[in-house]
Amino acid sequence: MAKTATLYRMVTDEHLCPSGLKSKHLLERQGYTVDDHHLRSREQTEAFKREHGVDTTPQTFIDGQRIGGHEDLQRFFGKDTRADEDATSYQPVIAVFGVAALMALAATWATTGTVLALRAPIWFVAISMCVLAILKLRDLESFSNQFLSYDLLARRDVRYAYVYPFAEMLAGVLMLAGGTAVWVAAPMALFIGSIGAVSVIKAVYVDKRDLRCACVGGDSNVPLGAISLTENLMMVAMGIGMPLMVGVA
Repeated sequence: MAKTATLYRMVTDEHLCPSGLKSKHLLERQGYTVDDHHLRSREQTEAFKREHGVDTTPQTFIDGQRIGGHEDLQRFFGKDTRADEDATSYQPVIAVFGVAALMALAATWATTGTVLALRAPIWFVAISMCVLAILKLRDLESFSNQFLSYDLLARRDVRYAYVYPFAEMLAGVLMLAGGTAVWVAAPMALFIGSIGAVSVIKAVYVDKRDLRCACVGGDSNVPLGAISLTENLMMVAMGIGMPLMVGVA
């Protein structure tokens, strides 16, 4: 028996509702034939909302039952919603480290003909630092607010919360430059990584505080914990190891 659903969504010359498109796509993926009703004006949309006692569109009906908006439809099909993901999510960090790893391997292959050269882990950390710095710098004020909740040095001197993203970015760029630039990058990475690691250990594992990490910016939903500690320990490792690798990588 064919499955059908009725969808009401806003489609005007000025606005094409993205949630409506997503709802239609989701229904079709679930095997439904969609009776797609376009609300062609703001007035028509407002009238529809008053008639059905709803606050938003799109609205989906299945077997005469109103399912609701796009997130309600996702829940109906047992899928996670954006609201659910807003609680905590490692997705931003996974995206940064995953793309940085691929970029590092590609650059290493292009310059050495192999992905096994010692510069691969250096470039991975360097690219990660640069990307993370960009995410912090896109809203420096928001980053500083979240960073001040746990970083020990920033809590003693607020200026460090504003300096940190620039230091992280500069250390990453100098690591990519290699050569004598390593002698500047290494102590910077060692310093900010050590302070960061100690701050995370104290906040999470000693004080048992439930905080969000500012590593991917101030609007992050990434929990402060193992991932944050790993990021800082990677910088510490590069700070110690890079001078030993000069001329080898």
